Amino acid sequence: MKAQENTAAIKVWDPIVRLGHWLLVAGFFTNYIMEDEVLTLHVWIGYSILAIVLFRVVWGFVGSEHARFADFVRSPVTVTGYIRDLFRGKARHYLGHNPAGGIMVLLLIVCLLALTFSGVVLYALEENAGPLAGWVVEAGEGTAGALWAADEHFWEETHEVLVNVMLGLVILHVLGVVVSSRLHRENLVKAMVTGRKPPQ
Repeated sequence: MKAQENTAAIKVWDPIVRLGHWLLVAGFFTNYIMEDEVLTLHVWIGYSILAIVLFRVVWGFVGSEHARFADFVRSPVTVTGYIRDLFRGKARHYLGHNPAGGIMVLLLIVCLLALTFSGVVLYALEENAGPLAGWVVEAGEGTAGALWAADEHFWEETHEVLVNVMLGLVILHVLGVVVSSRLHRENLVKAMVTGRKPPQ
C-alpha cells in the first residue's frame, strides 16, 4: 500500500525551493537565538538569508511550475474566499501553494528583505562595516561623503520589530500548515522534504 501511495505521489517542490526553505528556517532561528552575541556570524547568516531570498524572488519568475509566483499569487477575493472555506472545513485542495499559503510566501519574502536591509543599515551605523559603510552615518555626525544620515535608535527598534513580525508570520505559517495538512489529509512538512504530494 505504501509503495502504491509513493508511486501515486506527484513531484511538486523542486530541490531549490526545498533547500531554500530549510536554509531560511535554519538561518532565521540561528540568528534569533544567537542575536548579535557573535556579531560576525550573525551578519554573515544575515547576508546568506538575503542572498537566498533574492534568489527565490528570481526563481519565482523563472523556476519550475509550482515555484513560480504565477502559480500561487491570487486575487484578494480568492484568498479571502479560501480562508472562509478553510474555517468551514471545505477549502479546495491545491497541488502547489493554496491562496493563503501564497500570500504567506509573499509576506515572508517582504519581511525578510526588510529585516535584512535594516540589519545592513544598522551594521553600517554601529560598526561602520558592511556594504553601506561610509554611505550611511548617524544623524548629527559629519556627513561628508555620506548619502544618508540615519537614526541608529530608530533602526535598532525597526530591526527588533521586524524580527518579532517575522516570528509571528512563522507561527501563522506553521498553524496554516497544520490546519491544511489535517483538512486535506496530507503531510506538508514531509512534502517540503521529499518534494512530493498526493494528487488529491
